[in-house]
Amino acid sequence: MGSTFMGLETSKRGLYTQQSALYTTGHNISNANTIGYSRQRVNMEATLGYPGTGLNAPKIPGHLGTGVQTQSIQRIRDSFVDTQYRQESNKLGYWETRSQAITQMEDVLNEPSDYGLAKSMDEFWKSLQDLSVNPENGGARSVVVQRGIAVADSFNYLSKSISQIKENAGKEIGISLKNVNSILEQIATINEQIQAIEPNGYMPNDLYDVRDTLLDELSTYFPIETSNVKSGGNSLAIAEGSVTVSLKLKDGSSLKLIDGKNFAQLRNSGASETDGMTPKSAIEGFHIVRLDSSRNDVPLNNDWTDALAAVQHDISKFSDLGKLKSLVNSYGQATGDPIAPVKGLLPDMLAKLDKMAEAFATEFNKVHMGDPTDTAKYPQGSDIYGKQGETFFINKDEADNSGAGITAKNIYISSDIIKDPGKVVASDSTPGEAEPGNGKFALKLANMKFASLDDLGKVSAQTYFEGLIGQLGVDGQQATRLSFNSATLQQAVTERRASVSSVSLDEEMTNMIIFQQAYNASARMITVVDETLDKIINGMGRVGL
Repeated sequence: MGSTFMGLETSKRGLYTQQSALYTTGHNISNANTIGYSRQRVNMEATLGYPGTGLNAPKIPGHLGTGVQTQSIQRIRDSFVDTQYRQESNKLGYWETRSQAITQMEDVLNEPSDYGLAKSMDEFWKSLQDLSVNPENGGARSVVVQRGIAVADSFNYLSKSISQIKENAGKEIGISLKNVNSILEQIATINEQIQAIEPNGYMPNDLYDVRDTLLDELSTYFPIETSNVKSGGNSLAIAEGSVTVSLKLKDGSSLKLIDGKNFAQLRNSGASETDGMTPKSAIEGFHIVRLDSSRNDVPLNNDWTDALAAVQHDISKFSDLGKLKSLVNSYGQATGDPIAPVKGLLPDMLAKLDKMAEAFATEFNKVHMGDPTDTAKYPQGSDIYGKQGETFFINKDEADNSGAGITAKNIYISSDIIKDPGKVVASDSTPGEAEPGNGKFALKLANMKFASLDDLGKVSAQTYFEGLIGQLGVDGQQATRLSFNSATLQQAVTERRASVSSVSLDEEMTNMIIFQQAYNASARMITVVDETLDKIINGMGRVGL
């Protein structure tokens, strides 16, 4: 039969185990509102019974239990739900960022409104119609010039504002890369800490939570895949080990970013600022580096061996998922095509505005000046002085009032016409033959509102601009809808994950009572054993003297 002290040891184990459960419950309650925290539980197991096996084991009737012990303290987590959450974060990061970029452009274009480019052009055509009625009126000519300046200013404003949005997107790419690199380094540091703790038989649950929170944040920037590597030593079977993180590419391959305590850093492979991350021009791709002891960049090959030169991973290989790719798609990526070297939401809009400004200004100048070699299409008219028309819209960056190379950024009105509005052509009389009251040519200029321009796909400038606004609206609706859908799906996964991992105060209070009662019972059992021992020691075998 076992020792009388055996019951004391059994109850002591129960006391310690229930105490651990109570402390864990308190830890859960304390972190009920901590972001990323997963509730923890004490896994209890019965200790080995008495007697043990062996030839010398005592022969007793039955196999006595010896109590309970804490096997491990484990966090409650579902890795499948985590993977789903990160996949939805990829989509939400992409469409949310794209929706923001389109919304910024819509705010700048401000169409339809009483202050946008379309309204400025309408007022310009209307001023030409008014001039056709009063060609001798100096005020009407001044209005035409001022309306023309308003059109040019509108083009300039749109170009400058969208260019500023593009510049901001470039800065955000740099900031995003810095955030990504910081996250990669933090995860690698946590991996190192976990590798030091697990071989001792412990479960660093709180470190697991911090690491998963960082992985969640990383997944908003680009698709990732993870795998776990055991730490070895005396690690528990359920220990998670260090995590290996890779960036998933479009073709199914991956680019390793974290391997245990080692980590890579992403750099912009094209022209960039001194930080190596903020782009100066269209994004060509990224390359990976490691940091030496002085935190200087050392280029890496795909297998993480040191490279003699940076190995570029073309941006075309990256999936259209995550905030980073969405920013690149807005800012502009290099295509390698000499005809269209840059592709992106913002550069495409700038290019279309430039195309529209050039086609509109070039055609207006041709009509305003006339073309002696093609009088059927471009007859010459005369200004208030009976002279041939001059260039109306110019490239303000050129000193010669040239109409060449006009873009939305540099379009303006000739300084000569601004100084003397009388040079606006209104009469269709032959130059040198002034005809007072003749405003037919001004009407011809006004009717250019409906003229089909070959460079714009045989539509008018007004129609072309309406098409740009319409397409932007469609793209904006799509981005908003998919952003909403992604947010809804992510919320559903978040709720599913919360049902598994989050702390329920009601449940914890119930557990607290259960563990408290078990603790009290173990304490009472110790009292019983103590009384038994007291009886044996002090109440048995006493011989009166």
